[in-house]
Formats: sequence, C-alpha cells, structure tokens
Amino acid sequence: MQIENFKIFSDLVETKSFSKAAKLNGITQSAVSQQARSMERQFKALLVDRSQKQFQLTREGERVYDTSKEILNHFEKLQCELLEMKKIISGTIRISTIYSIGLHELPPYIKQFLQTYPAVNCRVEYRRSNLVYEDILHNSVDFGLVAFPQKMRQVEIIPFREDQLVLITHPQHPLAKYDQIDMKQLTGHKFIGFDPDIPTRKAVDMILRDHRLEVETVMEFDNIETVKRAVEIDAGVAVVPQATILQEVAQGSLKSISFKGKDFTRPLAILHRKGRVLTPAMRRFLDSLTAERPTTLV
Repeated sequence: MQIENFKIFSDLVETKSFSKAAKLNGITQSAVSQQARSMERQFKALLVDRSQKQFQLTREGERVYDTSKEILNHFEKLQCELLEMKKIISGTIRISTIYSIGLHELPPYIKQFLQTYPAVNCRVEYRRSNLVYEDILHNSVDFGLVAFPQKMRQVEIIPFREDQLVLITHPQHPLAKYDQIDMKQLTGHKFIGFDPDIPTRKAVDMILRDHRLEVETVMEFDNIETVKRAVEIDAGVAVVPQATILQEVAQGSLKSISFKGKDFTRPLAILHRKGRVLTPAMRRFLDSLTAERPTTLV
C-alpha cells in the first residue's frame, strides 16, 4: 500500500465528499471510490457505512483514519527534515484569501518572498470568508487569510495586520468636502454595503447599531472591487478598509473620510490547520507575513 492511499482516504474523511477528495488529489471520483474499496479489501473490514445517506465511517474506518493521519504526519515531517538537511527552500504554497486581502494586502509580501525564494511557487485563490475556513479544514490549502477571524478548534489563528475603516464617497458627494465627519452625519445618506454574511459588513452594521444610526442600504456586493465601483458612480457611500482604496484616492475617483474621535479597525489573520506539518518554504512564508510590512508595492 502506498502513501497516496492514506492521503486519499484522509481527504475523503475530512471533506465527506468523493468529488471533493477527487479534486484535491487530481483524480476521478470513481478512482476515490476504488481506493476506498481497495483499502477495505486490504484491511478486510468495511470502512465507510454506505447504508447512511450522509457520509459516515464505521468504527474500523475511524481507526484507519486516525492511523492514516499519523502516517501522513510522520511522512510529511520526514520530508521536511530531509529538505532542511539539504537546505532546500522550494515547493508550492497554496493560499486561500478574501478579495480585499488578496488584492491589496498580500501582493507586496508575495513579491518580496518570491524575490528571496525564487524556487517557491505561490498559488492564490480568492474566496468568500466562509470558504477560506472550509479550505483550511479540508486541507485544500496551506494558509488562509481572513478579516475578523473566528475561533475554531482545528484552526490556528495568527494575527496579520490591522486595517483602518474609513468612509468613501464620490468626489462630488456632499460629504466629500470633509476630511473627518461625526458618525451622525451619515444619517440620510444611501449606503453601499457588503453582503450580509461577510464579516466586514457585520462589523459595520454593529458600528451603526452602537451609534443608533439607521442608513438605507441600496446595494450589496460580495467583494470590495464592486463596492468601490458603485461608489465611483455616486450610487451611495461605503465604509471600507483604507488599504483597499489607496489607488482610487490617489487618482481622484474616490474621497476617503475618517471618523472624528473614532478608530474603527478590521483585524486580519493568517490561518492554518492545527497540527499541520509546515515545510521549510511554508515556515519561511509565515515568517515573511508576520515580519514588518514590505515598502515595495505591486
């Protein structure tokens, strides 16, 4: 039996999906099913309870899964130790991130990292926040980056940065003449918001509730770029992370306004699966993210 058998079976258990396990391993769904049956023949035991509608392991299947994870962890640790002995920093780092971090926060870090370690390949996927957690839990990626991180038993959370939240308007909007405003001045203005399930939207809603403000949300979007485009056509105002609008402010297509006496921030965090063995390249990448922000932008 090869190490790939244990990897495929572990992915199947963690995703609870033959199709997702197939995608993770670059094989067909049928091949995953065949691998599971092959392991059942090998161990002469039923591992997956196929009488249930939802994916469920038998008691023997749970034992095989636990041992599979131990074998995989030992194998990954051995690979890392051999790479360190050879002083090799290479491989692929898979990153799942929300749009605002991936487009505006992450690029200078990746650029600097790849200049230092050109043999490493970084793959970045842009996802909604809830899917970033799913990617981490399913071991689909090595690292995730999110805003307003949520504690989870299987996820390690490492602080990344703090974003300042600011109001943005069209340059000709009535509020654009101010550099700072009181929260109460937002009353009566149309709002462009993120979708209700996005953490930054929830934080903005909480700020408005804390100040007993009611606003009219006229549009909702799932990413920062569309929110900015809506404000640029003067469809409304929005509260967004300051780091995401530097280019538009410099070009004059948006006006950035801070809040008087208030410091609203958005915490960003790096995620990885607890207990995951990090390769030398992954450890160096994590070190680069937690170091001082690079001065070179892309």
